[in-house]
Amino acid sequence: MCDAEFINMSNHDPQNIKATDEDAEKSSEPAAQVTGESSVPENKEASSMNRNHQPSTNEEQDVSAETKSSDAKVDATDSAGPASQSESPVEAGTPEATASSAALAETKVAGFGWLLRVGVNAAAVTAVAALILVMIGFAQRSQWVTANGFSGGESEAVADAGGGEEKRYICPMMCTPPSTEPGRCPVCAMELVEATGGGGGDGISVTIESSARRLVGIQTATSKMGEMNRTIRTIGSIDFDESRLSTISAYIDGRLEELYADYVGVEVKEGDDLALIYSPKLYSAQTEYITSLESESVGRFSINSPDMLAMARENLSELGMTTGQIEDLRESRKPQSRIRIKSPQTGTVLEKAAVEGDYVKTGQKIYRIADLTSVWMMLDLFPDDASLVRFGQQVEAEIQSMPGEVFTGRVVFIDPTVDPVTRTVRVRVEVMNYDGKLRPGDYATARISVPAVPVDMVYDPALADKYISPMHPQVIRDEPGDCPLCGMDLIPTSQLGYSPKPVEAQRVVTVPRDSVLLTGERGVVYVETEPGRFEIRRVTVGAMNDDDAIIVEGMAAGETVATNGNFLIDSQMQLAGNPSLMDPSKAPSYSPGPLELPDRDPVMLAGQSGEQFDRAYDAYFEIQCAMAADMTPPPVALNTLLDSLNKLEMLAEVPDAAQTRFASARRGASRMDGSLETAREAYRSVSHAMLHAATIARGPKTAKSLVHMYCPMVPGGGGDWMQPGGELQNPYWGSEMLTCGETVRDLAMNAANGDGQEVSFKVVGFGTDNGEMQ
Repeated sequence: MCDAEFINMSNHDPQNIKATDEDAEKSSEPAAQVTGESSVPENKEASSMNRNHQPSTNEEQDVSAETKSSDAKVDATDSAGPASQSESPVEAGTPEATASSAALAETKVAGFGWLLRVGVNAAAVTAVAALILVMIGFAQRSQWVTANGFSGGESEAVADAGGGEEKRYICPMMCTPPSTEPGRCPVCAMELVEATGGGGGDGISVTIESSARRLVGIQTATSKMGEMNRTIRTIGSIDFDESRLSTISAYIDGRLEELYADYVGVEVKEGDDLALIYSPKLYSAQTEYITSLESESVGRFSINSPDMLAMARENLSELGMTTGQIEDLRESRKPQSRIRIKSPQTGTVLEKAAVEGDYVKTGQKIYRIADLTSVWMMLDLFPDDASLVRFGQQVEAEIQSMPGEVFTGRVVFIDPTVDPVTRTVRVRVEVMNYDGKLRPGDYATARISVPAVPVDMVYDPALADKYISPMHPQVIRDEPGDCPLCGMDLIPTSQLGYSPKPVEAQRVVTVPRDSVLLTGERGVVYVETEPGRFEIRRVTVGAMNDDDAIIVEGMAAGETVATNGNFLIDSQMQLAGNPSLMDPSKAPSYSPGPLELPDRDPVMLAGQSGEQFDRAYDAYFEIQCAMAADMTPPPVALNTLLDSLNKLEMLAEVPDAAQTRFASARRGASRMDGSLETAREAYRSVSHAMLHAATIARGPKTAKSLVHMYCPMVPGGGGDWMQPGGELQNPYWGSEMLTCGETVRDLAMNAANGDGQEVSFKVVGFGTDNGEMQ
C-alpha cells in the first residue's frame, strides 16, 4: 500500500538515502544476501529464508550490491514517512503517481524472480541429498561401507579377529549338506548362500526365543529310565487246523447208492452216516466171515481155523466195516452187499467229491471234513522279530471281517527256516473258534508283545509254574500228565523260558519316539540344555514301540528333548551352518557326565562262558594300559578281545542282553587297529558297551575287581573306562593328563552288595602286578 509513497519520498531526500544506506549496511551484516530488488517486508522474509541457503561467492557480491541499492530506497522512504504524506499528497494522474506505479510493478517482478530462484535452489539441494542417500545405500549393498565404517577399517579388523572360522555355504531351498565352496545346489541348482548366524555360537546349538517357540509349537519331554516292551505288528490269514482235517474215501470198489451229507457245509457229528456203497466184494467177504463163525460153533476145527476166523475179521475191517458193524454181522449171521460209511469226527463238510450213482474205487475221495472249533492263524514275521517270539506266547489279533473284536491264541510253531522268496518266518498261532466266527481264508492283523531288550526268562501269569503240551499249547495243566489230544507227556513251562515268578526286566533310557530324527542308521535328538537353547546330539537308537524309543547310547535319564518342532530346529541348525540331520558328523555323541548304569545283580557265568568273559576283560585292561602309555593297542590283546567277544555272542549261557552289548563292543574294537587317535575314539564305544555288559553278567575274576572311571576332559564327552583297580590311568590322554579323571563306582560284586570283604586283583597290563585293592 505504501510502496509508491516510500519510493517517491526516497527520490526527494538525499539525506534520508544516505542514512538508509548506512542502516542497510548494518542490517545486511546479520542477514543473508538476497538477489534482486525487493520491498522491506520481502527483504525480511528473504533474510529468514537465506539463513538456510548460502549462495556462492560471486553470486553473493552481485546480490549484495543490488540489495544495498534497494534498501537505500526503502530506508529513504521510511524516513520521509508520514511527514511527506501530510505535507504534499500525491494526486492521481500526476507524473508522480505514474512513477510510483511503475516502481511498484518493478518491485513485484523482482520478488517473483527471488521466489523462483529460491525454489530452484531448494529443488537442487533435495536432489543432491537424495543422490547421496542412494550412493550410500549402494555402497552398503556392495559392502564398501559397513555399520562400523568402511570395509577396510574397523570391520576389517573384526573380520580378521574371527577369520579362523571356515565359511560354509548352504542352499536356501533344499536340505543338503553345507559346502565349503560357493556354487550351486546339486538338487535344485539354486545358488548357494553363505551360512548366517542364528546358532548358539558354539556350532552345535541354536537358541530360539520364547515367542518364536510358541509360534512354531515346540514341545519337549524328559528322558526316562525304566522298562519297555515293544509290540510286533504283522499280518496273516486264518487257515484250517491241519490236525483236525479228515478225508473220507472208499475202502472198497463199489457204487454210491446214497449220499447222506449231500451238500458242502453241512455239519456232521462223529459216527453219522455219510454214504451207502453197494459192493459184491463186500458180500463175499461177509459170507466168508460167517462161514468161519459157523465152523467154530459146530466144533469143526482144523489147525488153521482160528487163523482163518481172524483173517476173515481183519479182511472186513480193511474193507471199511467198523467194529460195531462186524459185531452186528456176528450176531445176525446175515451178509450184506451194502456198507454205510460213517464220519470219523465232528466237523463241517468242506468238499464233496462224488455224487450218487458214481462207481468208486478203493481209496477214491468222497468227502473232506474239518473241525472248525480250532483254527490256525498263519503269520509272517521278519527274522529279527521272530527271534523274540517263543512257543506258547499269547497273540492278539483282529479279523478284517470283524473290526474291533479281538481274538487271542498261542504260538504253536515257529518255522526254523526263512522263506527264500518273502524273506520272512512263518509263525503258527492256534485260536479256539467255538462260536464259529473265524473263517479260514480271512485276513488278520496280529500284535505280539515282547520285551524290548532280549531276555532269557519272561513271566506270563497264565503259564507260571504250569505244565503244557508240547504239541497243543492250549492244553495247560497244574499237574504233570498226558495231553488228551495227542497223548504226549506234558512238560514244565520253565523249559520253554517262562519264569514261575515275576522277573525284573532290564531298565533302559527311553525318549518319546517323535523326538528321534532318523535317516537310515543315523539318529539325532535336540536336547534343551538351557531354556531356549537346543543342542544337537547323536544317539544310538535301539528298539521302538508305538510311543517310545530306546536310546542305547548318547543320552542319560532326566535330559529334556524336543518332541514337536524338532524338524524346524534342525532346519535352523542347517541354515546356521551347524551340524544337522543331513550332516551330524560333528555333533556330540555322548551325554555330559559319567555313564549311568542300572542297579541290578549280574548273572554269574561259569565254565567256558565265564572263562571267555574274563579273557575278554583281561584283553580290554591290557589295551587300556597301553593307551595310557601313549601306545596303540597291542595286536595280540586286540585279537584276543575280538575272538572272545565273538565267542561270547555264540554261547547260550550268556544272557541275550549281554550278547547285544558284546556285539556292539566287537564292532567298536574292529576299528581300533589304526592310529592312536583312532583307537582312542573307538575305545569309548567299546568301554560303554562292556560297562553295560558288566552289569548283566560276570565271570569269576571280573566279579571281584572292576572299577568304573570317568574323565570329564575328553572332547565330546563319553570319557568312561574300566580298570581292575589301582591308580587311575587315563587311556584317553595318556602322559598328557595321565591322572585326569575320577572314580565313579566300584563294580565289584562284593562291593555292590556291601559285604566289605577284601578282594585282591591283578592288572593284566604288560604282565606286571600293580597292587592290592581293599
